[in-house]
Amino acid sequence: MPFRDPADPQQTHYRHELLQAGLDLLDQGLTVIDGNLQFVAWNKAFLRLLDFPENMAFVGATFESFMRFNAERGEYGPGDVEELVAERMRLARSFTAHYTERDRPGGQILAVRGEPLPHNGFVTLYTDITASRRFEQQIQQQNVELERRVEERTTELQATNQRLIVADDANQRITSALRRSEENLRLITDTVPALIAYFDHQEIYRYVNKGYAEWFGSAKAEVLGRSIRDVVGDEVYTDISRHVRLALQGQTVSYEYAMRHPGGRVVYARSELVPEHDAHGCVVGCFVLSVNITDLKNTQAALVHAQKMEAVGQLTGGLAHDFNNLLTVVIGNLVTLHERYPEDSDIGEYVVPALKASRRGASLIKRLLAFARKQPLTPAPVNVSDLVSEALVLLKRTLPAHIAVTTSPSDEPLFAMTDAQQLENAVLNLALNARDAMPEGGTLTIRATRTYLGPMQVSDFDVTPGCYVALSVSDSGTGMDAATQARASEPFFTTKRFGSGSGLGLSMVYGFAKQSGGGIRIQSALGEGCIVTMVLPCTGDGQGNESAPGVQHRSGRQTTERPLVLLVEDDPDVRRVIRMQLVGLGYPVMEADHAADALLLLASVPTVGILISDMVMPGGMDGRALCLAASQSAPHVKALVISGYSDEYAVSSDSAFGPPLLKKPFTAPELQQALDGLLA
Repeated sequence: MPFRDPADPQQTHYRHELLQAGLDLLDQGLTVIDGNLQFVAWNKAFLRLLDFPENMAFVGATFESFMRFNAERGEYGPGDVEELVAERMRLARSFTAHYTERDRPGGQILAVRGEPLPHNGFVTLYTDITASRRFEQQIQQQNVELERRVEERTTELQATNQRLIVADDANQRITSALRRSEENLRLITDTVPALIAYFDHQEIYRYVNKGYAEWFGSAKAEVLGRSIRDVVGDEVYTDISRHVRLALQGQTVSYEYAMRHPGGRVVYARSELVPEHDAHGCVVGCFVLSVNITDLKNTQAALVHAQKMEAVGQLTGGLAHDFNNLLTVVIGNLVTLHERYPEDSDIGEYVVPALKASRRGASLIKRLLAFARKQPLTPAPVNVSDLVSEALVLLKRTLPAHIAVTTSPSDEPLFAMTDAQQLENAVLNLALNARDAMPEGGTLTIRATRTYLGPMQVSDFDVTPGCYVALSVSDSGTGMDAATQARASEPFFTTKRFGSGSGLGLSMVYGFAKQSGGGIRIQSALGEGCIVTMVLPCTGDGQGNESAPGVQHRSGRQTTERPLVLLVEDDPDVRRVIRMQLVGLGYPVMEADHAADALLLLASVPTVGILISDMVMPGGMDGRALCLAASQSAPHVKALVISGYSDEYAVSSDSAFGPPLLKKPFTAPELQQALDGLLA
């Protein structure tokens, strides 16, 4: 393995670009200022949110230049520019934590939070909170309207009571009118999509609408006359009791709370408490107005999760190239050493474990790419029912005897458009996770059904409405709490003891499902087992698309003559390993380290028969562009692209539209198979 100097400028530049790319993926603006009030780091969101020109931001740019830019365009209001700038520089030099909200032109509201760094300097986050503030304004307007209606209704009732005392002869008519009014009001409150209630100063419910009672799993009659603690439960009451006390002291309060239903589903609500005062100004009770915000919370959580997964996926795809190049060199040299000294037991004692570990590293990279949704798939109509049946046979042989494996057979074939091998791997991963969750034994159940996901169900899987094949793997094991479920599909997250798992099983399933146009849902609670459901898009019956899996198409070439190979690879260590593989296979080899030299060799050596080019190369021309240029200048040359980086080209590459792709790291037999297919 070549030595990598951490002080190498190229490596430093690469790490800087990787860090900057990660920062630019954030929706929040970010700046880091040193003790001299000069810029150290920033991201694109900062420039976009505050409308700064890109050329203003560079390492060493002064904090004062940005303050002056804002002052000159009037963002700090009227006044002398120099005084406005000096005041903000004075505050900045204090290097203290601060938070402020800025109203920008156009109605945008930014939350600016600064935190000091050791040895002075500070890091600042800029967040767009415009939508949040507008929502709060709407809630305040609704509260004002509710208070107005309460006051109007109270005034009407008082006036009606006074008329009853004065005019006894109209008592029956007024009583009847009041009854109809109350019935109409009750009908309205039971119909509106809101949770409405009233409790007195002893925290006893005196009124609830239908929605409020059903929210807590009760009928209206079962709630009236009971205390808040009895209705909402100890856990929720602990969260909201301080808000109730403030409301009974005369304050209008708003808050959010979470509640777990008996089935394990967590729901969220936003509540507003409005105190009611008597004629002497004393609080006699509170009105409650609540809104179900579960969908909003789930959408926000899904968005945050998707952004986090996308950021990790971008980093994973970029790192795969370097790791695969390293593993190509390591595996190639170990294989050559082992083949050269097959009888030397001392060498084999060291080489064989190293070779196994290297191949495990290659497998780990493939699983990372599957999570990052950058692993090329071969989608085709797959009968999921048959695949489940075949997987059950394997699982029954490999799982311990104290775990019972069951399934619910489908009455019809279930075809999904997906990659059969990756789907089988996903099922096995889910089954092994279920096995590990049942150390004392239990039941593992696999089901496959056809389902239609409408607009109300697609948010559970983050997919579009339509027909899907739902594949679920359930166990009767230990289950997961909410915190574990939230991180279950993150790469490298595992609850197993050290050395017992990589934490990539469920993240690989997540990446595979998303890349196939589907999604996954996890349903679990501590002590109640776990159900992981994966949905994949439905397709037809698969006729005309069947092919025997595992069939190797062999070349019709029977001659031992090998064409001259032009190998183009910028990494000398990788190039040396591939050259040794080609020579060992009997191919004469010429080498080039970039595309320009390769084109010159193609023009001067007409006997070249095969071009093998790395995908990512310096000089402005990648492997695909080189193969295209070679096909025009030397159409008789067969081209093969090799790559350790799964970018969009690698995913979409197809021999019908471009040169075939061979993924690094590869062995000599895999290289031979690719060349046989190329020459067939």
